[in-house]
Order: sequence, then C-alpha cells, then structure tokens
Amino acid sequence: MTAQPPARLRADARRNRDQILAAAKAVFAEQGPDVAMEEIARRSGVGVGTLYRRFPDRDALIRAVARENFGTVLDEARAATAEEPTAWGALVRLMGRSRELRLSVRLAVLSPSTWAAIRDDPETGRLRDGIMAVLDDLVRGAQAEGALRPDVGTGDVAALLSLLLRRVPADSDEMADLILERALVLILDGLRAVPSTTLPGTTLPGAALPGTTLPGTTLPGRPVTARDIGLG
Repeated sequence: MTAQPPARLRADARRNRDQILAAAKAVFAEQGPDVAMEEIARRSGVGVGTLYRRFPDRDALIRAVARENFGTVLDEARAATAEEPTAWGALVRLMGRSRELRLSVRLAVLSPSTWAAIRDDPETGRLRDGIMAVLDDLVRGAQAEGALRPDVGTGDVAALLSLLLRRVPADSDEMADLILERALVLILDGLRAVPSTTLPGTTLPGAALPGTTLPGTTLPGRPVTARDIGLG
C-alpha cells in the first residue's frame, strides 16, 4: 500500500481538527461542557478514535475551544483599535461583536472543573491578558476623549461585558438577540459621559427583566479593576 504524502496527512489533520472544534463549539453552546465526547465526534463527522488522537481528554478540547475563542476576540479587539477613529467607537464595536467570547464565559461559569482547565492554561491566560490590555487602553482612551464616564475602571467594563455574554432565557433566538441588543444599548448609555441613545425595537414584554439607567448618577465605591474580578 502506498503511503499518503506528509502534506496530505497534514491537510487531513488540520481539517479534522477544524471540524472537531466547530462541532465542540456548537455542542458546548447547546448542551454545556459535559456532553459526551462521542456526540462531539458524531457531530464533527470523525471517528471517536480520531477525536481522541487530536484531543486526548475533555480538558484538552475545552482548552482548544477557549484558545480559539479568545484568540478571535483579541484579533477583533486589535482590529477595532486600529480601524475605528475613536477609542469609544472601538469599545462599542468590541462590546457589540465579541460573540466568540460568549462560549468561553459560559464554559468558565458552568463547571468548576472546566474553569480550572481554562484558568490554568498558560496560552489561554496569555490571550486573556492581551484582551484585557487592549480593553484597558480603550477605557483610558475613551475617558481621555470625554466619551466614557470617568468613574469606571476596566474591570467595571469587563464585568458588564461578561454579564452581557451570558445565556439569555427567551422563547426564541430572535427574542434573545433583541434582549441582548437592548441590554447592550442600556449598558453603553450607562457608560457614556452623556447618555443619549434610543433603544432598538419595542419595549420588552413582562417576561423579560427590564433595566434602566439614570443619567448623572454616581457609582458607589471605587472603580473595579481587572484584578478584582480575577482577570488581572
């Protein structure tokens, strides 16, 4: 039997890895991180043996998903900083488009063992620190522009972002998207030095928790830092 050339093997291995990670993201989002590895193999279209050759255990797969997600967010944060004309504009863009981070946040809070796998991974930590460094620059820059209220810290913004990224209970994906869109506007108006944005859509039904922001209020205590919420 003629052996396959190394280039073909590398291409096949990359394709299998990409398929497994895509399936893991989807399944983790739907069912949580404790789903059977066999289900991930089935959804990815590869054999269980292939999955375990690429990722010897669940923690290895979770770390790979988190690395890819955090890497995507870091790339987006850097792109927003480079492409947007203001720090505030870059901050708004980052908070509105960081969907990749949502799964990593869910993985971290759904299971203590899962959080440990992510927290103790040096590569995930490097990417997380990179995101926080960009976010800190954007917060300071937006405050210097006079667009962001001066009594918040990078940790405040990160904490609000983590709340925004959690799963929203709703009857449909469309309603969940609307709730998140409105919540984002409320959060951004709360962060603005002068809130003025009109909420998208119509008033949410009573099943959704309403939220309001009072312009001109002062936050209690001191600004929250990244270290306060375990990100520094």
